[in-house]
Amino acid sequence: MQADGRATVRLVSLPMYLANRAAVRMFWELLRHHLRAQGLDRLPAELSWPDDYHAHWQTPDLLLSQTCGYPLTHALAHQVQLVGCFAYRAPQCHGIDCRSVLVARSEHAHLALEDFRGLRVAFNATDSQSGYNALRARIAPLAQRGRFFESAIATGGHSASVAAVRESQADLAAIDCVTYAALQRYAPQATQGLCIVGTTEAYPGLPLVSALATPVAEVALLQQALRAVVASAQAAPTLDALDIVGFETPALSTYQRCVEMRACAEALGYLALD
Repeated sequence: MQADGRATVRLVSLPMYLANRAAVRMFWELLRHHLRAQGLDRLPAELSWPDDYHAHWQTPDLLLSQTCGYPLTHALAHQVQLVGCFAYRAPQCHGIDCRSVLVARSEHAHLALEDFRGLRVAFNATDSQSGYNALRARIAPLAQRGRFFESAIATGGHSASVAAVRESQADLAAIDCVTYAALQRYAPQATQGLCIVGTTEAYPGLPLVSALATPVAEVALLQQALRAVVASAQAAPTLDALDIVGFETPALSTYQRCVEMRACAEALGYLALD
C-alpha cells in the first residue's frame, strides 16, 4: 500500500529474450487481458525492464518475471516461486528442454571441441546456466589440471559474447539456443561469419517466477492465463514472433539438472571457465 492509501501496482517483467521487444510487450497485453478477466488486480499497464536483475527478482511485489535456471537453484533458491516455463521452437529445443549452441567463427568450423584447447572463450556471466554452467560441464571432461582455455572474458550478455567471437576477441562462446535463433532471425548481421560447432547437454529452459509472497491461488491464475494465451488463436502472431510453442509447469526438482552440471564439473576439478 502506498502512503496515500492506493494499492501498489505489481511488478511484471519478461526480461530475458528481447530481440523483438514489441512482441514481448504485446504478449503482456494479451496476458494482462486474461489476468484481468480472472479478477487479478494491481496489474501494471507496462512491463518493467530491470537493470539489476537480482534485485528485481527478489522484489516482494514481483508478480511475474523470467530468470535463469542457475540462479533459480543457487542465488534465488527459496527466494522465489516457480510458475512455469515456455517451450520454444529453436532447433536445439525439445519441449521445455534446450541446449546452448557452441559458436565459433567459420574459419574454425572444422574443429572438434577438444581442438579449442588453448584458445579463448567468452561468456555472459558466471551465474548463467546457458553461457557458463552448461559450458563448464561440457568442457570439464576435456580439461587438464583444471584448465582448458587460454583465457576467458566476461561480456555481460549473450549478444556481446557473439560479438566477441565475431570480432576475434574470443574463439568460442556458449549461447542460449533461443537467443541465437532470435539473432539469426532479427539481427542476422550479428551472426555473419559464425558457425555452430556443437552443443551443451540439455537442461530445462528459463523459468518463469513470482515472489514468495504471491498467494498460491494467484500463481494458479498466472498458470491458467499463460496456458490460455499460448493456446489462443489471437496470440498466434505474437507467439510466432517470440518462437514460443508451448507452456509447461515443471516441478522445481526439474532444475536440479543445473546443480548436477555444476557438481559434475567440480568433481572433475574444473571449477572455472579457463
